[in-house]
Amino acid sequence: MSLTFHWFLPTNGDSRHVVGGGHGTPATAFGRNRPPTVAYLGQIARAAEDLGFVGALTPTGAWCEDAWLTTAMVSQVSERLKFLVAFRPGAVSPTLAAQMAATFQWQSGGRLLLNVVTGGETHEQRAYGDFLDKDARYRRTGEFLHIVRELWQGKTVDLDGEHLRVEDAKLARVPDPVPEVYFGGSSPVATEIAAAYTDVYLTWGEPPAQVAEKIGRVRARAAREGRTVRFGIRLHVITRDTAEQAWAEANRLLDGFDPATVAQIQAGLARSESEGQQRMLALHGGGNRDGLEIHPNLWAGIGLVRGGAGTALVGSHDEVAERVKEYHALGIDEFVLSGYPHLEEAYWFGEGVLPRLAAQGLWQHPDGDRRTPSESRVPFAG
Repeated sequence: MSLTFHWFLPTNGDSRHVVGGGHGTPATAFGRNRPPTVAYLGQIARAAEDLGFVGALTPTGAWCEDAWLTTAMVSQVSERLKFLVAFRPGAVSPTLAAQMAATFQWQSGGRLLLNVVTGGETHEQRAYGDFLDKDARYRRTGEFLHIVRELWQGKTVDLDGEHLRVEDAKLARVPDPVPEVYFGGSSPVATEIAAAYTDVYLTWGEPPAQVAEKIGRVRARAAREGRTVRFGIRLHVITRDTAEQAWAEANRLLDGFDPATVAQIQAGLARSESEGQQRMLALHGGGNRDGLEIHPNLWAGIGLVRGGAGTALVGSHDEVAERVKEYHALGIDEFVLSGYPHLEEAYWFGEGVLPRLAAQGLWQHPDGDRRTPSESRVPFAG
């Protein structure tokens, strides 16, 4: 089975330094931002699909542009790339979300994937008019996905649930193909929802032993539901021709972090209700510079200034390929990656790591023999 790689569309802006944001923290760039225009995001999307990435994740929240609208526009300036659209069930009705997905599939030629984000921060959810607590939000997500999946099968749905109620709900057009649902969460209730309703369970980039524990837990619960779930991991990457070059780049990013801003962001993230976010914070242990490599080639420095995914694979192309293989051996088949800036880092990974995995029979370009990474178009060329 060929590994699947997705990239990231930085709808909160891009930079040669880390752009923060997420989990209630503001979008902060340690350097000059590249605005998230359709023109720039389109450059990233075209580079990603040319290099062999299958899809691109877009975030959700007050700190970035709306994922549905942005990806709909970027789909018109790209060809094949799918869009892993992050959205929050509390912000839209399940019937409308099912209809939006069907429309997206029809208008884009089937290029939608869905990343369901329950919402880990009560104060941020309340800004959107959602006043449920965290556990209730997860239970509502289960009802939401039940309704959406029934509608996608062409059924008429009536449900009077704990949090959601629909009567005589149906779609005039069902999505073709039905979008795959991606979902993450570290709490026990998140495991229940993942096992019952999702196609791909996503974990942030924790050390392999912790990832293996999560996979085992979700897989066992899914088996009790009579289902199988695939697994993916969300990571940043800094890959170069040599390990020394890669770590020099990681240290350059680290040198650009303003200590006062780091302290402010860490104080905000410490109040997070997300179990996954707390696990991210525990990895860097307060930011001791010498303790940020928490597993060979796994660096927790990004988490000092960014909510959510806070770890990066750092090393030579061969070393990063080995770490990919290590996670794959645990059961990870999909990798959702990013790097600063996203245009250039897509080429570093696509031209450095992917050919090595292809040579070992672990990856093949989605376009088959039509193009290989070594034949990619030159960035910025006409």
